[in-house]
Amino acid sequence: MLDVLLIEDEIELREPLEEMLREAGHRVQTAADGARGLEEIMRRVYDVVICDVRLPEVDGLTVFRTVRKQAPGTEVVLMTAFADVGQAVSALKEGAYDYLMKPFDIDELLVQLRRIDENRSLRRELEKMRGELSAGRNAQTVLVGDSPPIRRVNEMVKMVALSDVPVLVTGESGTGKEVVARLIHEQSPRRSKPFVVVNCGALAENLIEAELFGHERGAFTGAVKKRDGRFKAADGGTLFLDEIAELPAAAQAKLLRVLQEGSFEPLGTNTTIKVDVRIISATHRNLAERIKTGAFREDLFYRVNVIQVQLPALRERLGDLPLLLRHFIQRIVPPGAPPPNVSPAAWACLAQYPFPGNVRELSHAVEHALVLSGGKEIDVQHLPATITDDGGNGTLGAAAPAAVRPLAVALREFELQYLRRALKVADNKRTRAAEMLGISRKTLWEKLRNVGVTSDPDFEGDDDPSTPAVADVG
Repeated sequence: MLDVLLIEDEIELREPLEEMLREAGHRVQTAADGARGLEEIMRRVYDVVICDVRLPEVDGLTVFRTVRKQAPGTEVVLMTAFADVGQAVSALKEGAYDYLMKPFDIDELLVQLRRIDENRSLRRELEKMRGELSAGRNAQTVLVGDSPPIRRVNEMVKMVALSDVPVLVTGESGTGKEVVARLIHEQSPRRSKPFVVVNCGALAENLIEAELFGHERGAFTGAVKKRDGRFKAADGGTLFLDEIAELPAAAQAKLLRVLQEGSFEPLGTNTTIKVDVRIISATHRNLAERIKTGAFREDLFYRVNVIQVQLPALRERLGDLPLLLRHFIQRIVPPGAPPPNVSPAAWACLAQYPFPGNVRELSHAVEHALVLSGGKEIDVQHLPATITDDGGNGTLGAAAPAAVRPLAVALREFELQYLRRALKVADNKRTRAAEMLGISRKTLWEKLRNVGVTSDPDFEGDDDPSTPAVADVG
């Protein structure tokens, strides 16, 4: 079933055609002249436009070219009672689906519409499969973690994905804001449509409007050919505006209008283009502060911030460190190759590091370590210097002893400190702590008992120490 716009000035042909198209199951809107047809085309998007060539007010070829410009996905079938082979060939070259000579058999038109419907269905399936394949290849489209903050984010993603309201994703750099935006898109009804990314902070100020809204040839110096903007590219799908706080004032004003009216004019033209785009924005800046200084429009803030998703810093969810580490190792290690273990000393360095670059920094650190370790166990010397040096903050945090003590005493103190750190990183979950340490839960339980940690109520758990050993990290 297709949405069809029938533009025909002869009522004797228009009404029977409309009735037959409806009987065939199509949704039909009619127009008696080219001007009214153009009004309908500007008002909504149709699957097919069936248009007479000779029309009052505006001729059919002008209507056809407007459709090609405004709605490239709409097919156009032209009709005429005057044989003009040159005109027909020209229209077909410009993208018309077919050119019918009056009088024509209605069955011929219905066959063409069935083909258009089948082709559209095949394209939708192809786009969906491409999207699924792309999502499968893109390991970044996973918000890894099981800590309470990440569970809350995942729940929020599931809820907001079902609506079309604008979403603002906030958080420090490297926390995974684009990952969340992609997850919202992939779990939404728009998943088969484009997901278009614009980094507002990476574009030159004089090119941002052209990038977002497109431009005509000659609209500005260097515009040697017409170009569609990102909004048009995202029509039907999602537009992700990363670092939206960096938008200059002029682009903010134009973006506000698009959000209010769903339309815009490319640079160098007065033609209004309507789009159906969901906006997801992101920033690591405090927009409330930028509003106070006049750097960001307050009305735009309320438009893009209908729902806010706040991402936690990695230091606020260190319990996810084992899951994140395994995820990045498995993503980088070649298929079929065994993932390397992580030594206890390397774990100590990772656990005490604050990760100012968040998950992105951890990903780069894992890649660095895998290269230097040659695929074998990752140890301290394989980690980046910024992590092993603790950014100049010392080593594991233990103060230098005032005097040399017996080795057994020093080792016991170190083990106690190390076990406490592992439990803290694992959110006091012994199973996860044992996995991080590369030992079984039973061994961990015995070590905790030996150093007296089991008597500390902060570390009481329900793990059964008699259960089998867990696998090493990796």
